[in-house]
Amino acid sequence: MEYIKVKLLGILVVLTLISCSKEEEKKPNILWIVSEDNSPYLGCYGDSFANTPNIDDLAKSGFLYTHAYANAPVCAPARNTIITGVYANSNGHQHMRSKYNKSDNVKFFPNYLRQAGYYCTNNRKEDYNINVEQAMDIWDESSSNAHYKNRKEGQPFFAIFNIGTSHESSIHKTTPKNDLRHRPEDMVLPPYHPDTPEIRHDWAQFYDKIENMDTQLGELLEELKRSGEYENTIIFYYSDHGGILARSKRFVYETGTRVPMIVHIPEKFEHLNPKTTGDNKVSRLVSFVDLAPTILSLCKLPIPEFMQGEAFLGEAKTDDPEYAFMFKDRMDERYDMSRSTRDKKFRYIRNYMPYRVYGQHLNYLWNAPSTRSWEKAYTNGLCNDTQSVFWNEKPVEELYDTENDPWEINNLAEDSTYLSVLERLRKANRDWMSNIKDVGFIPEEEYAEIQSNTPLYDVMRNSQKEVDVDSLITMADFAMHATKKDIPKLVSSLNSKNSAIRYWAATGFLILGDDAKGELDMLEKTISDSSETAFLVIAEALYRIAEPEKGKALLLTALKSDNISTRVRALNIIDCVDENGQEIQKETFVVYNKGKKNPKAFDIRMCTSLLKKWNHAP
Repeated sequence: MEYIKVKLLGILVVLTLISCSKEEEKKPNILWIVSEDNSPYLGCYGDSFANTPNIDDLAKSGFLYTHAYANAPVCAPARNTIITGVYANSNGHQHMRSKYNKSDNVKFFPNYLRQAGYYCTNNRKEDYNINVEQAMDIWDESSSNAHYKNRKEGQPFFAIFNIGTSHESSIHKTTPKNDLRHRPEDMVLPPYHPDTPEIRHDWAQFYDKIENMDTQLGELLEELKRSGEYENTIIFYYSDHGGILARSKRFVYETGTRVPMIVHIPEKFEHLNPKTTGDNKVSRLVSFVDLAPTILSLCKLPIPEFMQGEAFLGEAKTDDPEYAFMFKDRMDERYDMSRSTRDKKFRYIRNYMPYRVYGQHLNYLWNAPSTRSWEKAYTNGLCNDTQSVFWNEKPVEELYDTENDPWEINNLAEDSTYLSVLERLRKANRDWMSNIKDVGFIPEEEYAEIQSNTPLYDVMRNSQKEVDVDSLITMADFAMHATKKDIPKLVSSLNSKNSAIRYWAATGFLILGDDAKGELDMLEKTISDSSETAFLVIAEALYRIAEPEKGKALLLTALKSDNISTRVRALNIIDCVDENGQEIQKETFVVYNKGKKNPKAFDIRMCTSLLKKWNHAP
């Protein structure tokens, strides 16, 4: 009898071990809840003005990442980076609202999950900044009805729910003050914002929208619990970038790129937990490029070599990185270019169009009463030095101690005390751009021709195309700091076979300004340059330095180009050289409307934006 008992006990133990083994092998469900356009203005991140009980509760039971970043401060390039695991400025998809072809060598990570048996749904925003036809087969479902409940019984799922409640558009229509739950008078303003009623109101209204978003998140979590899958599901909550008042979204500051990120891991998958100091806060630097490899790691799937991020959870988790990287290029109708590198304490920014002000007029951004109010206060001389910076041209380099200067208003780039920090981050930034083969150093006007045959990601990796990104970065950096003694090299570079090199050489002359007056004859001789980008920069240089009529004629000629990017950049320049359109706005639109070929909505939006600005200047 004792023998039988022992044998039965042994069988029970074996069955239990087998059961535990199977439970451990069970693939976790993964739920992503993504809010739009909000920085970590949440109670769990120490914001006492916020009312976010559901997110705060999720943080208590999960892991709160204190240094999480969107690689782009705007949705489409950020989402391109997420869905591919490749920086959008390596993919060739960094310009906001562009539809260039994706490389076949870069796959969407949900495809790997589907191949492994996952049911993958997206509810509902896509916005991947690629040729729409290439985004047709990413999901099992992608719509407002997409839901994990539609999967087969027992099938693991990966599901995304996007909450648009806190989107930038939520402050375009003003909520009556009496209907606000957050009081404008109680708002503590960032030091770069002037104290106007509109700014206070928009901030308070934004916090109301964040509270509404929190309620929706709570409803999604309750639905998951009712489904019986809560204990089988790893939950991610994050925002798609920062926002939303001016100087946040679209700018590579903390307010534009730092996001909340919380990960809840059920007890049965606790072996996947990150290491913490005991308070469930994780200080590791993570960014959106890391999400794709992290999900594959959690699902025990191999990570493709093309992915540029690092897994921060799961079996393939890497050591903590030293840096996170960010980028900014064209935002809707406005051209600009910046790159940024962040360690846990400092942020470095390199601006490649320092001759443009931070606050370029952008039609969508100007829909916010707060933005118009800030511009009016500046125009009327009511802004202090800190509040005025936004309306001035940019320095080439910025450096901020984010621990002691969280709003990033004290630029340390010229402070010799921080020289070693500046040099370290400058090098890290340069190495990153080189390693990922940053396509942003090729002007967008050339993308259409290049991409007619081969996606830019592949062009940069094809030795036969002779695109040396390091030479482009070197020339761009040289142009940023060129002095009169460097003019001979700039002149020589204007004769380069590489049109992008010619563009950056022309940019050097534009930055030199009056110091380049002696080279006007030489610049005029180069205007026959087949590169429309160098042509446009030379036209602006001529206009600004001493030849406004010649520059104007060249710019008006550019409006007749078949290339939409050329037309848009020409309109950008026309606006910047003639701020209120007093001299050439009429001629601009006569030429534009008669001369344009292949008109597209983007052209119309740019023209509409300028007309609104010129006709309603403060």
